[in-house]
Amino acid sequence: MSELAHSLTSLCVPMGKRAMVVFTGGEPTLQLDERLLCVLLDAEIKTAVETNGTRPVSKLVDWVCVSPKAGSKLVQLSGDELKIAFPQAGMCLNELELLEFSYYYLQPITPASKEQVGAAMQYCLAHPQWRLSLQMQKVIQVR
Repeated sequence: MSELAHSLTSLCVPMGKRAMVVFTGGEPTLQLDERLLCVLLDAEIKTAVETNGTRPVSKLVDWVCVSPKAGSKLVQLSGDELKIAFPQAGMCLNELELLEFSYYYLQPITPASKEQVGAAMQYCLAHPQWRLSLQMQKVIQVR
């Protein structure tokens, strides 16, 4: 495991940056274990996770981003970022505002849709806790 930490550190240190590993894709909390997080912590590598929030995230993770889906049971009720794909039928934004996150983002599902972007902007203007965020991979059509 320390070989992994060394490899990760060597990728970032020469560039003068502190290493950070972001766990994402599928549901990362299914594979993320305390032992790996401890090794990364000991190597002074920061960690972040982007999760759907249906499982708890270890307190050892430095940055927690939760992107829940409508109809899922949300277990991770706090973190750094709450990102909502907008609009989602059955997603109650008023209830989500009560959770403990530092940042709240609405991301139009179809950023080319003037209607979705406009609706998200209007919601953010009426509810200043929320910010508009665009999924750049969709805007520039990365496949």
